[in-house]
Amino acid sequence: MSPKVPSTNATRLLKQVGVAYTEHLYRYEDHGGTAVSARELGVEEHAVIKTLVMEDEKGSPLIILMHGDREVSTKELARQIGAKAVHPCKPEVANRHSGYLVGGTSPLGTKKPMPVHAEASIFDLDRIYLNGGSRGFLVGLDPKDLDRVLKVARVSVAIH
Repeated sequence: MSPKVPSTNATRLLKQVGVAYTEHLYRYEDHGGTAVSARELGVEEHAVIKTLVMEDEKGSPLIILMHGDREVSTKELARQIGAKAVHPCKPEVANRHSGYLVGGTSPLGTKKPMPVHAEASIFDLDRIYLNGGSRGFLVGLDPKDLDRVLKVARVSVAIH
């Protein structure tokens, strides 16, 4: 029997706005990150997009979407969004902001509305895979659909 695909706030939102997407289950590994999901799905890690919940110096949350094989320059992100500083949230704080568990955080259907920033080069890809709102569950979609669903601000903050 194949595992059941979860119904999450993220997938409900995608269905509600009519975005075509594919569902991809994989065996989740603690701290495995995008390397594990890319390997399990047989796709390049560059196309697996991680959803990171961060805060500015005032404690205001924001989401940054980044290629799985890249890191975020928080200094450059702060500069580009006009903040004094940006830092990753502690897992329990990120969970409260997003309504998802870390490792299963999706930028779609978050508990609190948060500004979403994305590495600009994500939009150069034909297809991306991002978290569907549950650990071990990714959705594949056209990155242009992210713009339709979320108001995404493009930034260039990747560290290779």
